[in-house]
Amino acid sequence: MIVGNEMKDNPTSGLREIIAKIEENPVIAAVRKEEDIEYAVSAPVTTIFLLKSDIFCVERDVQRIKQKNKNVFIHVELLEGIGKDNKAMDYIARVIKPSGIITTRTSQVKYAMEIGMCVIQRFFLVDSQSYETAIKSVHVVKPDMVEIMPAVMPGIISRFCKDVSLPVIAGGLIDNKGDMLGALKAGALGVSTGKRELWEL
Repeated sequence: MIVGNEMKDNPTSGLREIIAKIEENPVIAAVRKEEDIEYAVSAPVTTIFLLKSDIFCVERDVQRIKQKNKNVFIHVELLEGIGKDNKAMDYIARVIKPSGIITTRTSQVKYAMEIGMCVIQRFFLVDSQSYETAIKSVHVVKPDMVEIMPAVMPGIISRFCKDVSLPVIAGGLIDNKGDMLGALKAGALGVSTGKRELWEL
């Protein structure tokens, strides 16, 4: 997270604040539509994932969310109109200034962390090979947090949390409160969902 030079000077403090907000309310609003942003900022969630935005809207959307004292993470691969190179990451850090980013790409994790951003690395666990690859990547790259998908597999979430020493967020296919509670009981720090009605929990 870049807030002036605050995160570069004290990244641990900034990360602690982000984690504390997720602990305060582990429901994370995963926003895919522009019209859902206003709903998310009015909901009791403390953290919002922007999963769809573009160069014309993203700065305004990030500022609107931050004004409500909420964490906001941008999924950089789903951000339209901005390249995927290091200059794009510099622009996100210096101009857009989200709480952090979400990415599946190891190279982006490394560079974003080098410039002082908070990074959530997202993994899709579809089989045992993808599981092992994710564990190896986390141990090598050491992102700030990890998001694993899908979230409706408590046994895997529990195992994953034991295999890494980082905060784990579970996302994907969450349909109801029971799914969320299952992921949280399995050890997830938070659960991301695009279902509006769950943002009110």
